[in-house]
Amino acid sequence: MKANDLFIAFDELDDDILQRSEAPVPRRKTPIFRKWVAFAACIILAASLAGVTFAAEAREYSDAVEFFRENGLSTDGLSRSDIKAVYRDITTKRFTYGKTAEVIVRAVPGLEIYQPEISPEELAALWEKAVRSLHPGDGISYRTHTQEKLDEALGYYVHDKSILECYHDSELLWAAEFSDFVVENSIFFSGTTAVWGHRSTLSGEKSTHSYVARVDESGSILWQRQLQHGFRHEYIRQILDNRDGTWAVISLGDYEYLCLSLYDSNGNELSFRQTEIGNLDIRGAVRLGEGYLVQLWNGSDGETARLVRLDREGNLLDTFTYEAEDCIYTINCMLEFEGRVYLSAYAVPKQYDKGGRHEIADILKYMDEKNPEISDEELTALLRDNYTAVLLVCDRESGVPEKFYSVYGSLGGALSVNDAGELAWDVENIVSASSSPLTSAFSIRGTCRVLRCTFDGSGNLLSKEDTGEIAPYFR
Repeated sequence: MKANDLFIAFDELDDDILQRSEAPVPRRKTPIFRKWVAFAACIILAASLAGVTFAAEAREYSDAVEFFRENGLSTDGLSRSDIKAVYRDITTKRFTYGKTAEVIVRAVPGLEIYQPEISPEELAALWEKAVRSLHPGDGISYRTHTQEKLDEALGYYVHDKSILECYHDSELLWAAEFSDFVVENSIFFSGTTAVWGHRSTLSGEKSTHSYVARVDESGSILWQRQLQHGFRHEYIRQILDNRDGTWAVISLGDYEYLCLSLYDSNGNELSFRQTEIGNLDIRGAVRLGEGYLVQLWNGSDGETARLVRLDREGNLLDTFTYEAEDCIYTINCMLEFEGRVYLSAYAVPKQYDKGGRHEIADILKYMDEKNPEISDEELTALLRDNYTAVLLVCDRESGVPEKFYSVYGSLGGALSVNDAGELAWDVENIVSASSSPLTSAFSIRGTCRVLRCTFDGSGNLLSKEDTGEIAPYFR
């Protein structure tokens, strides 16, 4: 992408708060903290973006079949073109194709009589009923409680058990107990729950062992496995559903290896591969085509966003670095949605002063040298000039951005899928700031109002709103 392919974002929450990279705008002169806003967002590919490119028709048919499978829809009596047409009709929410009603009605429990004259509006409501019945995960949440017990031989308390509770909205569906490990996280996958955690030995040669478990829809533990890859310390960072009954477990081994292990639905490890990454951690991962996109970071501010692409077996294919000539990116969240990969990030200008906290080093230098008694208003303006929230909409196969959105004076926040099946992007818009020179943990604190932008399955902006929520800012 060239510089004039990008955009300038605006201060207020109006129709112009987001501008797409596909709409060129003239550049404007800017002060030191804002000049980078018209950045080129160059993408450096350390390796060629080799990969399998599927024919559009074959990929759409594959996506359609997978959609039918995930939603419990029958393909009986449908041709290949019918399956694709019904898939498009439902996912675009038109509900006008002739055979869509027959497919949906068959999927709704207890409804036996098909009414040919059913309207698109009635069919849409019927689909929502079917989705709620087949996918309770839309309202699924988890709570974890950990209990300890006194080990008289050791003389201190140790882990006794973790209790994982699963809720649909506010209703408790089930509870499961895990005594072998401390539950760290869990995620809902097509009727089952993936659970992971670790257990550490505190005496002798200290070590950390990680576990993965599968729980069914009634709370029964189908299986649990300890990761045994020869590391002294291994931590699970993410579990991804391959949508074919297998899970990809992404872990960090001995703080220097990126690990990928595949497990089948019965808990058998199918493959394992490790890649040395040095003194880096794993911040997140998403599926990318037939493989995976993993974010690496060193845990410090000012680190250029680095991602690696792995194939199905964990072999390293590519390394991505998202950066521009005069700014750096920090990726906060990644999500796969409707066949695309979304990266929520924020960009800051490269700092002239390399000391201090990297994102705000130049601001701190300005405060120290020129204006130690800086007002809250001026500091807020400097911070807003320093940050731009960025949303990258990337191709599923290559990881290359197709679209690009930004919001001035903001940080990119969480990505999620809302109840309407749309992608929701939270943007933390800086509204106030004050200096705190005597605080060791931070030098600047502030508040952000949370704006929420929603997108359809093609990555097109649908709406934007002020949620009324407030997020803290500390640097």
